[in-house]
Amino acid sequence: MNTLNRGISGTVAVVAGVLLLMVATPAWSHHSFASEYDADKPTKLQGTVKKVEWINPHSWITIEVKASDGTVQTWEIEAGAPNAMFRRGFNKDSLPIGTEIVVNGYLAKNGLHRVNGRDLTLPDGRKLFMATSNPFEPEGDKSGSEKKEK
Repeated sequence: MNTLNRGISGTVAVVAGVLLLMVATPAWSHHSFASEYDADKPTKLQGTVKKVEWINPHSWITIEVKASDGTVQTWEIEAGAPNAMFRRGFNKDSLPIGTEIVVNGYLAKNGLHRVNGRDLTLPDGRKLFMATSNPFEPEGDKSGSEKKEK
């Protein structure tokens, strides 16, 4: 094999390697439910919406929760992808800053103030499923909003 062919083969190998890394990196950055959250630790939080981020691969809702000792804690709620949230009845105006909500979900394993959201209840009583990534979630109405219970 002459020097020119080796040079071309080496360049092709480097380009192929870079392309492979570019494709694989997003897969590494995404996580499974079980790697971050504990299905055996459900929780319920009541707080005020501080920020909503409609980003892929998960939407994020940040709320401020008043703890039993009176301090205010910031919690991050992981929700489904924006498209999944929109299909379940959310829109960009659903959660204005300052809205009081109740969130059911699963605590983070690492002890951070982070929850994988199952559903949230709005002030008018509507309940919206948050497209949880919990594979152990019991079957039920995950289609979207539920009517207020009386």
